[in-house]
Amino acid sequence: MKVHFSLIKRSKWFFLLSGLITVTGLVVFLISGFNLGTDFVSGSRIQLQINQTVNNAEVRDLFNKAGITIEQQAITSAGTGAREAAIVRLTTRLTPAQQNKILSLEKQMYPKSSSASFSVVDPIVAKQTSRQAIWAILLASAFIIAYIAIRFEYRFAIAGVVAVLHDAFIVLATFSLLRLQVDLPFVAAVLTIVGYSINDTIVIFDRIRENMKATPPNSREELQELVDKSLWQTMSRSINTVVAVLVAAVMLYFFGGTALHNFTFALIVGLVSGAYSSIFIASPLWVAWRSRQFRTAAPVKTS
Repeated sequence: MKVHFSLIKRSKWFFLLSGLITVTGLVVFLISGFNLGTDFVSGSRIQLQINQTVNNAEVRDLFNKAGITIEQQAITSAGTGAREAAIVRLTTRLTPAQQNKILSLEKQMYPKSSSASFSVVDPIVAKQTSRQAIWAILLASAFIIAYIAIRFEYRFAIAGVVAVLHDAFIVLATFSLLRLQVDLPFVAAVLTIVGYSINDTIVIFDRIRENMKATPPNSREELQELVDKSLWQTMSRSINTVVAVLVAAVMLYFFGGTALHNFTFALIVGLVSGAYSSIFIASPLWVAWRSRQFRTAAPVKTS
């Protein structure tokens, strides 16, 4: 593909944009923190298989009769029509007596319902889950560094992981800003984004490596031109791939039920961020690092 304009020479603007996003995200974290689900904090998750359309007001009334006050945001739905269920998340642990009361009220208010299911998480389990989620992301990043360092070089590896962490950070900042719930499906979405982003980045890195073998650059300017050429050669592939996956994610968001909203929304944000970072962050960062050898290399003596 023809090089329409230099992306590498404009990299400072891309770095500035990402820097602003990072600072904004940090401010959001400090002010708001995360809206953690019951997977990461002690609490209860109740699924009422009512087998009819969920009415949030009726569900709240059921819990009020059981002596439990819940908010509108605590109720989501799953399934459709005759198989629809109401999912309620609480920050408190339900006692056996409260669970029995909910089961009794469910049968009275929803004759077609199946028995409700309860998932109660205590503080110790929540802490272990949080620790395991962090380790999962860290280990994934470590294996990515090792793989790219072996297949390419360590500078490619570091640049690729910075881009991946950039994507994960944007998703985290978005969820913190919008007060969306962070739970285990969210962690699964982040790991999916990590895999997609690094795959897209490796495709670009592979093209850069091929072009370097064909015409090794002898100056910083030649290196920039080579990477610009590589980026434009893979641009259509990157855009087409992300558009195809985005269409599937958007369809899943609108037609997959509210229980999948947070998961698919995280995917949508991460896919867009992943496409951006692969093109505008990872490769320019590698160029900035790799081009130092041309400034520090000793001049070649001629006779």
